[in-house]
Amino acid sequence: MALITAKHVGVEFPIFNVSSRSLKKQILNFTTGGRIYKHQSSPVTIKALDDLNFEFKDGDRIGLFGHNGAGKSTLLRVLAQIYEPTSGSLIAKGRVLSLLDIFLGMEMESSGWVNIYLRGLLLGFTPKEIKARVDAIAEFSGLDEYLNMPIRTYSSGMLMRLAFSIVTSMHVDILLMDEWLSVGDADFIHKAEKRMKEVVDKSSILVIASHSIELLNETCNKILYLEHGKISKIEVI
Repeated sequence: MALITAKHVGVEFPIFNVSSRSLKKQILNFTTGGRIYKHQSSPVTIKALDDLNFEFKDGDRIGLFGHNGAGKSTLLRVLAQIYEPTSGSLIAKGRVLSLLDIFLGMEMESSGWVNIYLRGLLLGFTPKEIKARVDAIAEFSGLDEYLNMPIRTYSSGMLMRLAFSIVTSMHVDILLMDEWLSVGDADFIHKAEKRMKEVVDKSSILVIASHSIELLNETCNKILYLEHGKISKIEVI
């Protein structure tokens, strides 16, 4: 059973004074006894998330909605274990797939075949699991003989097709998305949309951030509204 539980989760980022890292200003500060360029040694902290409490269970389709800087992307990164909470606790049970950066870990000088394995390993899958899906990934991408070539030779559309084919080929329990993933290649977009819906349907929990309330109303059964790093309300649809 997939489960995400957050208890009083907070995330703070230190903002260091730029002048404190300047050698010239440090020397002037020392030689003048602090009369010039005196600065505080402790950094200012920005609270990106503040005391979040929620529980997501099997079947939940959670939309994150809020203005720029509300904390949507930060929360997704916490759920993906990219950021550690600086306060509170977060427990996630189940295999997590993050679609926040589908190109992460891809090696431009290596072939498409090699990158299928590299990306799969970074996603947390075993070599055996990847091997079982290699042919299906290659077929879905439609890249054929280009898979033998370094991916630096690919067009942006070809690179997107390969990355999309890899990340959507694996079964996961918890799916994290920052906006709906869309592949713009005209010959690929229809089956990509179909695949994306299949991945969402098969996942136990979906968490998606979007600026489109219409998309969230169509896709989700709950919307979590964020404002300045806090939950203002949770709406059940």
